[in-house]
Parts: sequence; structure tokens; C-alpha cells
Amino acid sequence: MHASRRNFTKQLVCTSFALPFLTLLPHNSSASTYIVKKGDTLSKIAKANGTSVSKIKRSNQLKSDLIIVGQKLTLPTPDYYSYKDPLRHIQFQNTKIKIDNDKWKLIVVHHSATERGNASIFDRSHRKRGMQNGLAYHFVIGNGSDSKDGQIEIGPRWKEQLHGGHVKSEFVNQIGIGICLVGNFEKTKPTNAQIKSLIALIDWLQTKVIRRKLKFAGHKDIEKNLCPGKNFPLKALHKRYA
Repeated sequence: MHASRRNFTKQLVCTSFALPFLTLLPHNSSASTYIVKKGDTLSKIAKANGTSVSKIKRSNQLKSDLIIVGQKLTLPTPDYYSYKDPLRHIQFQNTKIKIDNDKWKLIVVHHSATERGNASIFDRSHRKRGMQNGLAYHFVIGNGSDSKDGQIEIGPRWKEQLHGGHVKSEFVNQIGIGICLVGNFEKTKPTNAQIKSLIALIDWLQTKVIRRKLKFAGHKDIEKNLCPGKNFPLKALHKRYA
């Protein structure tokens, strides 16, 4: 897309719809799955996922620090994780990141269009597709399959403040924070926990991290496609973040 900043802004016209009341689901105890990639060490994995080497070894009954590419590891719950406060562990991890506040102007929401997955699984898939920086999104919100329901994961692109790879437009990737909710919302609805976490994440990014209002869009507002799906409450979120 080669639209100017002015034209792009005009495309993000809000539509009306009331945001549904969000009730909490019971806590899903699904463990997070991590797939080892080239260059990984237990120390690197632990640091990136807000945990410790000893906890990873204990969760996977590892007797040494030896791991191999493609190996699946079960990740322990991140330090400071709270189901009631989905931002608690993210806030802790974010304190170690130097945020480029001037860079980010927009939030773009996606669905994975898959029934399951998490940041590590998508990272592996995106690298296989030739994406040098791996995971195309900055944040992933789980659905209880390969991470906890509503669990927010920080991707490497946010940690390193790199542009996204989540849309075709280079301009949008440069200024847009990509957030992906796991699920195919053409077939099912996002969970209440996912929507709760998404709203908490957007509010926190605007008020505490970037400290200014960001434009909001679904992927299909940017490009002609179905993402984030017909069952995603896009109109309600447009109204909330108008």
C-alpha cells in the first residue's frame, strides 16, 4: 500500500457498536510450548520468557543444559504471571526494553487463522517462510492451546523495537504494533480472556508505554482480507478507540 499518511488516517474511520460485557472464564492451566531454534540456549530462552534456567530444566526433567534445534520445551509460568492481571508479567518484562516512543503510531489487530499456536510456534513458521526477524507480530495473545487462555507474550520484535512483518505495507509495518490473537475467528469467537487481555494491552501501551493515543485498525482495515475474522468484535473496538 502506497497511501500517504493523511489518506491512511482517513481509512481508519470508526464504526459504531457497543462493546459486549466481558465475563471471565475459568483459569486455563495449559502450559506454554517453546520450540528451540538455532542460536538458542536455556539462558537465552529463560531471559526472553521471564523465567529461569532452573525452572525450565525442572519443567522438562532436563539433567543438563544441552538442547537441540526443533526440540519442544514446556515453559513454566512466567515470573509475576497473574490470570486476574494479564499485564503483570508483561510490565515486568517491559522494564528491560528501551522503547522507541516516536516510532509507533498505530495498533493493528490480527487473528492467527489457526486453531492453536503461540509466539514460539508462529516464530518458527515465519522463519521457515523466510522472515529474517521471525515472528511477524509484536505481541501474541493465547487461547489456551499452546499458552494460557489470555496470556500475552512479547515477541522479539517488541523487545528489539523492530518494525513488524504483519502486513504487506512497509509503511504500516514501520509504524504499526502488531497484535495477534490465537484462533480462527471466521469459525469461532475469541475467548473473553483474550478480549480482556487485548483491551488491557492496548490501554497500557497508550497510557503507560507510548503515552499518547494510537490509531487502531484490524488487518482488513489496512488490506483487503478477512483478518481478524467475522466473529471478532472489530466494530466495538473501533468505537472504544475512536
